[in-house]
Amino acid sequence: MPKQGMETIRRQQLIRATLAVIHEQGMQATTLARVGRQAGISPGLVAHYFGDKGQLLVATYLHLVRSLERAYRGARQGTAEGLPRVRAIIDANFAASQSDAVTVSGWLSFWALVNHDPQLARVQRVVTRRLYSNLTHALSPLLTRADAQHVASGLGVMIDGLWLRASLQTGGLDIHGARAMAHDYLDSQLQMLTGDHHADSA
Repeated sequence: MPKQGMETIRRQQLIRATLAVIHEQGMQATTLARVGRQAGISPGLVAHYFGDKGQLLVATYLHLVRSLERAYRGARQGTAEGLPRVRAIIDANFAASQSDAVTVSGWLSFWALVNHDPQLARVQRVVTRRLYSNLTHALSPLLTRADAQHVASGLGVMIDGLWLRASLQTGGLDIHGARAMAHDYLDSQLQMLTGDHHADSA
């Protein structure tokens, strides 16, 4: 197997091991040594592929972000522009791939670090801007530009907050209820701004 292909496979293996260690032991306990043991390789090889823990964490966070992007693309595929596209973006954020235990642990742990790590903060800003941009574009056939931007901003905050509440074991809300509430918020905003009732288009 070509060296480049093996490197890609090994890096993905180590990223998965990092997420497993974060899930099982928490971010503070996540070290190159523990990740190496989880993956069945030496800590020296972990450092060889990623340099240090900081770079490994950035790569792992980017892995989560790309998983979310794939969920977006999958949900949007084949949907019509306008309201179906907006609903697809909502659904992608609450998809099974974004709500399994390991992924949830990863997102929650990285969010806790964002305000303290400039590299992670840059990644998170991209995630936030991309959600806002996707929602604004999808809402554009339905609303004026200013209204589309306003609803996209509010809906993005609702999605993040509802996902967080549903992902916490003490949140009192499951992922299906959170998804429904995001759609309800969208419907209420569209009805207020256009006078049309969109709930039957879910």
